[in-house]
Amino acid sequence: MELHSFNRQYISAMRPVVNKRAMHSDTTGNFIFPEEPNPYGEVTIRFRTAKNNVDAVYFQHKGESHLMEIAETTDIFDYYEIVVQLENEAFSYFFKILAGKLTYFFDQRGVVHTALEDYYFTIIPGFSTPKWAKGAVMYQIYVDRFYNGDKTNDVLDHEYYYIGDYSVRVPEEQWDKYPAQMGIREFYGGDLQGVMDKLDYLQDLGIDVIYFNPLFVSPSNHKYDIQDYDYIDPHIGKIVYDEGELLQDGQTENRNATRYINRITDKRNLEASNKLFADLIAEAHKRGIRVIIDGVFNHCGSFNKWLDRERIYENAEGYEKGAYIAEDSPYRDWFFFHDQNKWPYNNTYDGWWGHDTLPKLHYEGSQELFEYIMRIGEKWVSPPYNADGWRLDVAADLGLSPEMNHHFWKEFRKRVKRANPDAIILAEHYGDAKAWLGGKEWDSIMNYDAFMEPVTWFLTGMQKHSDDFRQDMLGNPDNFWGAMRHHNSRMSMPSRDVAMNELSNHDHSRFLTRTNRKVGRTNTLGPEAANEGINKAVMREAVLMQMTWTGAPTIYYGDEAGVCGFTDPDNRRTYPWGHEDQQMIDFHKAMIKIHKSGPEFLRGSLKPVDGEYNFIAYGRFTDTAVSLMVINNNDYEVTKNIIVWTLGVPKDGVLVRRILTDETGFTTEPVEYPLTGGAFDLTLPKTSAAVFSYRTRDESQDFEESKKKERKHIFSCFF
Repeated sequence: MELHSFNRQYISAMRPVVNKRAMHSDTTGNFIFPEEPNPYGEVTIRFRTAKNNVDAVYFQHKGESHLMEIAETTDIFDYYEIVVQLENEAFSYFFKILAGKLTYFFDQRGVVHTALEDYYFTIIPGFSTPKWAKGAVMYQIYVDRFYNGDKTNDVLDHEYYYIGDYSVRVPEEQWDKYPAQMGIREFYGGDLQGVMDKLDYLQDLGIDVIYFNPLFVSPSNHKYDIQDYDYIDPHIGKIVYDEGELLQDGQTENRNATRYINRITDKRNLEASNKLFADLIAEAHKRGIRVIIDGVFNHCGSFNKWLDRERIYENAEGYEKGAYIAEDSPYRDWFFFHDQNKWPYNNTYDGWWGHDTLPKLHYEGSQELFEYIMRIGEKWVSPPYNADGWRLDVAADLGLSPEMNHHFWKEFRKRVKRANPDAIILAEHYGDAKAWLGGKEWDSIMNYDAFMEPVTWFLTGMQKHSDDFRQDMLGNPDNFWGAMRHHNSRMSMPSRDVAMNELSNHDHSRFLTRTNRKVGRTNTLGPEAANEGINKAVMREAVLMQMTWTGAPTIYYGDEAGVCGFTDPDNRRTYPWGHEDQQMIDFHKAMIKIHKSGPEFLRGSLKPVDGEYNFIAYGRFTDTAVSLMVINNNDYEVTKNIIVWTLGVPKDGVLVRRILTDETGFTTEPVEYPLTGGAFDLTLPKTSAAVFSYRTRDESQDFEESKKKERKHIFSCFF
């Protein structure tokens, strides 16, 4: 013991300044093994320091401190390890590092003076997310605006009356017109056959997953006001039976539109539409493409057969009376009516955010409703449909209490995973989602807080609806990294691996429009303003970040083709078939290829490398592959000395530039950059970004199947 102590004192006296840059740990497979441990199993946890640079590393858990031992040493680093025994509950920890008289702590923020519980590393035993979804490239399709493959199923002018006006069919020759400001009843004709027709395009683009906005029967083009959860809407599916007269001008809005009723309630159309959907998924699966569907379970539509406010189903064969039109309706308790003792109920039911066209489903009042939706959750991920998971709309709003909300999602997870163990459950959520991401409810979220917002603020200074511009947020690296660290800390690694990293979607302005820094919406500035002053170079910077960040990069249809648009409804423009921005498509293809080319983008660690005004650099790495991403968002050239040995690149190694994008376009011509002391000088043009890579072996080898190196368990700790 005396000799051991003397050696430590001698090493400490000879040691150079403590190198905080070298310190690293996270909950990827680089630093915990196995990556997704089982309850009551063992897990090896690692911490990295510079070689011969600290005196001791301690593992901190529940107020106890446990000495870690060096298990591996490279030319650059020492790796400390400990093996711990898990229970069947979340396991949190951080690290303490001693170097001479100095003490450091390390939590999810990195090296800190004091570790905070909110930022402890957390492992959730038994929580795993589908392997196919980790880093998968997703593609969101708003069906009505993608491609019209079957003109016989188009919604017709005056086919039905909804929210103060009649349905409108946009003529084929006006496919490219801007959406109307109140365009929920305006239909362009996109359908599932159109998606089927364009699968070659999606496959060539490199898509792994299609995420569909709602597909079920609904009177709107957005279909977040579902009429019937059991069937795909024939207007985007298939109409094999079509009979009836159109409403004529002058008829009252309370009159039924006969053709709409026949099309929507006839089981032949409904079953044919379901079959088409099953066929589409089967064809997608043949191509290696998964399919996720949208689940709107917080509310339905006033057209829904359970409420039937518009009297669509009142006299239709095979349907019970709706709660709005019959006091003895079997669905009376499926909605919350404020005056249960007064008939008729009229509009006294709860609507989501007060919208009477979106009646809130009352799970507290009906176990039958609860079971019905559970069956729906199971149905669509089971044969013959075999969808690969659910995206959940306004999932935190469901129910009238947190207790019901969590009860619902726990049961939903059990049912869906039992029906299809490989299905994914992704939720729409703003703010802290930690309460739902403990392994018993959602797999992950649409990643607004830990991706879309920080990237948007940094690159454009714009709020994601284009409702505000903030100069203090534009190019602010401290805000960027602070937001990323904080919001990522609310998710464990299984959730981060599959989080939907979007730049745009159906609820927010298109990212390309945000690059013009115009504050406003289509009703204030007009839709043409969304196209003016855009900066495609900034868009490419964002795509480069999207394809190299932890999680599942998710493209909103048309973003890859240069589509612009202010927030809803202008963001729901049609895909520009025939006049796409081909350079933007080619850039997406190139970045998707890079994304898929190595393990660092699918399961690697992420580490900040540099940051100053309008400039950031970060790395992704495993023990076999390293990539460095550098973004210069300035309107002038920048020259920097970039330190990369902290990513595991040998100090005399060579980085290869794989792609460079600037204001003129992009190039994939490789360029080598030799390192000097683990760093290199780099000059980046204005508004540019680049990816550099280092490999420890030939890139043609199969990284995903590469054998994990064995780790020697030299110290165990049982809690």
